[in-house]
Order: sequence, then structure tokens, then C-alpha cells
Amino acid sequence: MSSREDYLKKLEQISGLTREQAKLQLLDELEKDLVAEKAKRLRALEENIRLEADEKAREILVDSMRHGATGYVAEYTVSSVRLPDEEIKGRIIGREGRNIRAFEQATGVEIELDETNDIRLSSFDPIRREIARISLEQLVKDGRIQPTRIEEVVKQQQVKMDNILLEEGKNISHACGVYDLSLDLVRMIGRYRFRTSYGQNLAQHTIEETKIGVQMAHEVGANVEIVRKGCLLHDIGKVVTDEEGTHVQLGVDLLRRYGVQQEVIDTVAEHHEDRPFSSVESVIVYTADALSGSRPGARYEPYENYAQRMQQIEEVANSFKGVSQVFAFQAGREVQVIVRPSEVSDDELTVLAHDIAKRLEKEVEYAGQIKVNVIRQTQVSETTRAK
Repeated sequence: MSSREDYLKKLEQISGLTREQAKLQLLDELEKDLVAEKAKRLRALEENIRLEADEKAREILVDSMRHGATGYVAEYTVSSVRLPDEEIKGRIIGREGRNIRAFEQATGVEIELDETNDIRLSSFDPIRREIARISLEQLVKDGRIQPTRIEEVVKQQQVKMDNILLEEGKNISHACGVYDLSLDLVRMIGRYRFRTSYGQNLAQHTIEETKIGVQMAHEVGANVEIVRKGCLLHDIGKVVTDEEGTHVQLGVDLLRRYGVQQEVIDTVAEHHEDRPFSSVESVIVYTADALSGSRPGARYEPYENYAQRMQQIEEVANSFKGVSQVFAFQAGREVQVIVRPSEVSDDELTVLAHDIAKRLEKEVEYAGQIKVNVIRQTQVSETTRAK
């Protein structure tokens, strides 16, 4: 027997392990070391991938925002007409105000007069306001200002406005690369031209968002056409003026009536996270909307106006009997009202919420809707005897 065999025999006796058992134990220890090393390397790789992914995501967003630059000129308008002299102003008012009453009745807008030669036109419907502006300019140019002529000019401008909306809708749709929508839907899109939100023109915002969204879709391999249409139509509910509801729900209902494909409707339904995201296309539309709306200079509202609106909402709700605390949030789109259980019963909650909503409608100026949540909580506690 060789010295090596003797050595191995002695090792087996000392360790209490056979050669095969020792081999298996050694392999087991080696495998543990390899697993630990593998995990360490995987963590390092994951960290590198995460850093690279963050960097790539930033590149995609920045590049997409660069592609979102638009040449569309938005009008930050106050609907007003400058009159040449006091005589024309008097003729617009008419004897005992008959001309101005006829104008307001025909157009559905209110006329505001002051000591200057400016006439301001007030209406929640931007299309009516635009028709009134064009009609008034036409009447001033024509010089014949009387109730019959007023009705005639307003009707002419209403017909022209349908053609203007169709042309504007085509311009906006084509700027976004969409060419296969029904004419009625295109005409609705044309209303974007006359709609603003916090100073940002809806047409400009839509074109800008679509360019950003399309670029992002190309970068991540999403369905470009779904994103394109989703961006174009995401805010269409804002120009639905003859129905009540949030602009998201109004937009979804409108698109269903026109038979728009469900994948596009889903992006509209989810662009404010009212529903969980169902696709990467919805996430892109949401992100592009946020990028366009939140970029510096996109929207503007004086801080004083914002603070005043929030304070006014809370003051109106606080004025009701039984209200303990009021919190307005989401830029005044929602208000939470907490009542004292001893003063307001469960049956009275619905009536209180309705009354607060009606007061807000009358006394507060706001865009969109305000959701009123009234909360009544009761709490009962008991303490054990000391031992």
C-alpha cells in the first residue's frame, strides 16, 4: 500500500467520514460559496441595470419633451370688443337697452359695460362667447344695430362657426397625425381652439402632449396609434357643455357614442388615474399629459386667486350648522366636510352635502366640478377598572 493510501486511510479515521462523504461535504460547501458569490454579483448587476434604466428613462423623457415643442399659437383671450367711440356704444345699448337685450338673448352671453369703450362678453361656453364677439364686431362694422339685424348677424355667425370648428378640428387632428375620425368628432375637437385651462390653450396642450406621447411610444415600443389617438382625445370631455359630469366621464361617454376603439377609450378613462392603468399606452398618455401641463410656463394662475378660491370654498362649507372641520384640496376640486355627530344625524348627511354643493355653485368661481364629501363619525370607548 502506498504512502498516499495510508494518508487517506488516516484522514478517514480522524474525520469519521468516508472518502465519498468527504467529497460530498466539500462540494456542498463549495456550492454555498458559489451561491453567495452569485447573489452578490446579481445584486451588483441589478444596481447597474437600475442606474442605466433611470438614465435611459431620463433621456427618453427629455427627448420626448423636446419633440413636444409646437408652433401652434394659443390665444390667451378675454372676450372683449374695442369700440371706436361713445356713439357706437350708445347704439349698441339702444333705446332703453333694447339692443343689448336682443343681443344677449340671441347669443346667450352677458354684456358687461364700464366707463371705457371696451365691451366684455361673459359666458361659460367659449363657442357662444366667440360667436358673440364676431357678431358684435360685424355689427359695429356694419353700423346697422337693431334687434332684427342683430338676430340675422348672430344666425349667420352660428352657421359660419360650424365650418370654423370643422376646419380647426382638422388642423388640430392633422397636427397630431390623426386622419380617420368622423366629421362630428373632428368638429368637437375644433372646440379645443376656444378652450383654456389656467391660461393653457387646450389645442396647444393637445398637440404638445401628442408629440411627447408619440415619441415616448416609439422609444418604449408601445402601440403608437393608440397613444396618438389617446393623447388627441384625452380632454375631449372638457368641450362637452350640454351634459353634467367630470370631463373624464363625459369624454368616455362621447367616444363610446362615436364607436372609438376600446383601447383608446381606456387611455382617456385612465389619464387622471380614476381607474388603474390597464396598458402601457395609458401610462404614456398620463405621463405626456402631466409633462405638457406641468412644464414651466404651461399654465398660470395667480397665487392670490388660488388661495382665495380655496379659502372661499372652506368658508362656504364651514357656514353650515353642525360642521366641525373643512378641508379643500386638489386645487379646490374636492372638499371634505367633517360634522359633529351630536348635531347632524346620518339622515341629514345627504341633505347637507346637497346644500353645500348648491351654495358653492352660486358663490364660488371654479373650473370643472367640486366633489363634496360629508363625513360623520361616532366613537365609543370604555376603560377597565384598575387592579
